[in-house]
Amino acid sequence: MDKLPNPIDVLDARLIGLLAAEPRIGVLECSRRLHVARGTVQARLDRLTERGVIRGYGPEIDPAALGYGVTAFVTLEIRQRFGHDPVAAHLAEIPEVLEAHTITGSGDLMCRIVARSNTDLQRVIDRVMGFDGIERSSTIIALAEQIPHRTLPLVTAAARSSP
Repeated sequence: MDKLPNPIDVLDARLIGLLAAEPRIGVLECSRRLHVARGTVQARLDRLTERGVIRGYGPEIDPAALGYGVTAFVTLEIRQRFGHDPVAAHLAEIPEVLEAHTITGSGDLMCRIVARSNTDLQRVIDRVMGFDGIERSSTIIALAEQIPHRTLPLVTAAARSSP
């Protein structure tokens, strides 16, 4: 079995960790703190962005702070003759749909959805189900977030496994 090249090394991981901790930090300050040249930091950022490791630099938004305190995971079963793309396009038009993934198992798509209340969640689900390509849904309401969305432990593990 071929081993895939590791996309990051320890310096990349330290750079990503620094940017995650202080998103507004500049390249020059990164270079000072990491004890490397400014050009090295910029080249690393460019390479990580080009390879898709870093997907963006925007602020991290908490839906609950915007008034969307209910999170739900919705499994959708779709009509196969329509395919996934039209359903995904429909879901992309609904602001409360934060993510949608094609899955294996009993459903076809898994969505993470937010709403202002349980009553509002019903409105969102009705909007999701308002597309002819979706046959059935199953909803699970999240009670509490135990581990928030994170990637830094994965970055650290990937860097540790680099040759």
